[in-house]
Parts: sequence; C-alpha cells; structure tokens
Amino acid sequence: MSHNAAYFTADFVLPEIIARAMRYPPSAQRVLPLLKHHLEQTDSSIYQIVDLIRLDPGISARVLQIGNSRPYARNHHRCSSIEMAVQRIGFDLIYEIVVNAVAEQVLVQPLTAYALEADELWNLSVSCALAAELIAEMRGEDTRIAYTLGLLHGVGMVAIDQWLHRHQPTIGFFAKAFPREYSESEQVLIGCTNAEVGAELLRGWDFPFEISEPLRCQYNPLDSLEHQQLSSLLYAAKWVRSRVCFDDHRRPEAPEESRLAPIDLNVFELENLALQVRDRLDQVKRDLAVGDDPQPFAA
Repeated sequence: MSHNAAYFTADFVLPEIIARAMRYPPSAQRVLPLLKHHLEQTDSSIYQIVDLIRLDPGISARVLQIGNSRPYARNHHRCSSIEMAVQRIGFDLIYEIVVNAVAEQVLVQPLTAYALEADELWNLSVSCALAAELIAEMRGEDTRIAYTLGLLHGVGMVAIDQWLHRHQPTIGFFAKAFPREYSESEQVLIGCTNAEVGAELLRGWDFPFEISEPLRCQYNPLDSLEHQQLSSLLYAAKWVRSRVCFDDHRRPEAPEESRLAPIDLNVFELENLALQVRDRLDQVKRDLAVGDDPQPFAA
C-alpha cells in the first residue's frame, strides 16, 4: 500500500482528513504590511484595525478561531463576526498573530489545483464579502455575520489545494460557471467538495453553526434546515462576486429563483449589487495601493 492510500476510501479523501491537515489559512500580501504598521502605532483605533482585518481572510480566520477558543469564549457564546473577536482577544494578541504571519511568510499563494492566482483568490473572497454585507443590509440580516461568511466562503479550496500539494500534486480541477464552479470536478476527483471541507474546517475551529452551515450549503441553500436565509444570502453573494470577477466561461447566467426565494431577491437587484460591489472593490484596491485605510462601507 502506498503512503497516500491511507488517506483515501475507495480512492476518495474524506473532508475531515483534509480539514485536519490545515492549521491556518494564508494571509494577503497586500494587507499584512499595512495591518502590522497600524498595530505598531499608538494612535491606531480598533476601527482601523478591524477594517484591515476584514480584508484578509487568513488573519480573519485566525482571529475568529482564537476568539472562539476556550480561554476567550465567554459563557460558551461563540464569535460570529470579526468585530466581536477583535474586541474579545485585544490588540496585543492580534499584533502577535500578525507578526507571526509576517515572520512565517504565510501569504496567499496561487491555488495550483484550481489554476487560481493569489490576487484572483483575494478578489473572490473580498468581493463576496462585500456582496454578502450589502445583501444583509438590504434584508435586515446581521451584516457582520454575512461579511464573515462571504470572506471565508472559499477556505475549503485553500485546504484542498494544500492537501493535494502534499499528497496528490498532479490533480487539477476544472471550473464551470456559477453555481457549480469546481464542485463537480472536486466530487469526481477526490469525492468531496470545497464546501464540505470548508464547513468541516470551521467546525473544527469552533466557529458557530450559523457560519459553518451556510458555507456547507453554498451550492444549494435549500439543503439547509436551520439557516436557509444565510445560505441563500451566500449563494446570492457568490453570484454577485462571479459577475464582478469573471469575464470568461465562468461568468454566471441568471441564478435559480428558487434558491433566492429565502431572501426575496431578484436578478435585477443582483445586477445592481454587482455594480456597487465592483465600485467598492476598486476603492479598496486603490486605498491599499497607496497605504490608506480602507473606507468603511456598511455598519
């Protein structure tokens, strides 16, 4: 039996095996230096720090993971937003997290198995977060939870790519347009999807169910029994981010109305949201390019 065979059942890998293999997701090179600079300034406010952390999926995941860990959990109430986690763990520990990330150079790398460049992954994550936040604001949902969902929706792809790099480096996935994206190719080649792996990863990090469950159901929000609205919100946000980020065969057609029903959105509203998200993403990039603080959008 080969070394890799122990990780597979009927030639497929289990989502929990992949999830357990990833300690931390990588951080965004364009955000990390600016975040470190602000943490070293005595006059930086918590709002400036939060606005920057919100643009880095890797640091966000670490902050939320620690905020939900036993030493910091309060009355077993889990953090579901970056703002809550930052207030809970404090500047000193955040600075330590950032310094360690800089020292380790744990930066976002291209996802080889997905043929995605580092900047593409960052664009997908942040545009999805901005879209989710806007939709939540429109529909009276918690904007902070929605933003977290959008920012971390692709964390399962990072885990799968890291696992394949070590165990099956020749595997590569083929993308289709929204909503299927890489899920069919993943299912055929490794027997699970990035949504399943991402949900397993967040559960292992003690993220609240209201985050892990919609992430698991991002391809079919109607599969969720308890969090159908948040799952539908993430589905819609992913459509918007695909509209913003892709102009090739991955550019999405109109989404299924039944999957938008839980949040009562239509295609016309989503098209308008895509224009807003494109403008906001461009503004974030301009701010980061000149070293300015990103402008806050939704509360």
